[in-house]
Amino acid sequence: MLQIVWILLAVVSFLYGLLILSLASGTRFFAVWFVISTVFCLLAVADRINLWHKLPAVGRGWILAVVIVGGCIFVLTEARIIKSFGMQGEPDLDYVIVLGAQVRDNGPSVVLQYRLDAAYEYLISNEETICIVSGGQGYNEPFSEAEGMKAYLIEKGISDRRILMEAESHTTKENIRNSMALLDPESDRVGIVTNNFHLYRGCGIARKSGISHVCGICAESKPLYLANNLLREFFGVVKDKLAGDL
Repeated sequence: MLQIVWILLAVVSFLYGLLILSLASGTRFFAVWFVISTVFCLLAVADRINLWHKLPAVGRGWILAVVIVGGCIFVLTEARIIKSFGMQGEPDLDYVIVLGAQVRDNGPSVVLQYRLDAAYEYLISNEETICIVSGGQGYNEPFSEAEGMKAYLIEKGISDRRILMEAESHTTKENIRNSMALLDPESDRVGIVTNNFHLYRGCGIARKSGISHVCGICAESKPLYLANNLLREFFGVVKDKLAGDL
């Protein structure tokens, strides 16, 4: 029975990896789902040959310890990420920083469009707030993310006088730290605009970087891709924690 479960999980992971690959997001994270699928296949084989009971007791103990510790770290990290879902910021912030994501010839990607729409809704309700759009140009992008974001907001009716561009960054850390040059991190009240799965890390990096008063403004994301985004974000959080950026 357990073999069937492993095989089903392997098939689902492989198909989901193909789905993420089809998005052409510019990252290679889809490969992680193929790795996960391979692991489930190996577990099915191990169950078939009854490998677990052939291992020495010490080996089984170490494997269990690693799985339990790793599982706890994963669950606790994801709980913190999910706890940040739904942040709506505060009224009358001095600045909002919209974190960049992929742009294409025909405009922002779906992920970025969610962020920009959330920023737009906030800006029309808080007319004194200045918007910083942050993001450089990737190898697969026709122009900088900041340029694409500014054009999108102007087209929706936001005055270009309220939009500042930071067009050099390529990571969340750079988004935050480069944008800080356009504001006073000690006295200005700042909102971070990004998708729900990215809020915990975005706000955490902003605080660690020295923005004294920071809050999150939540943009939605596609439910179908949430599993991929949450898994990818887990690795992002771990990396930034180890680097001392979060």
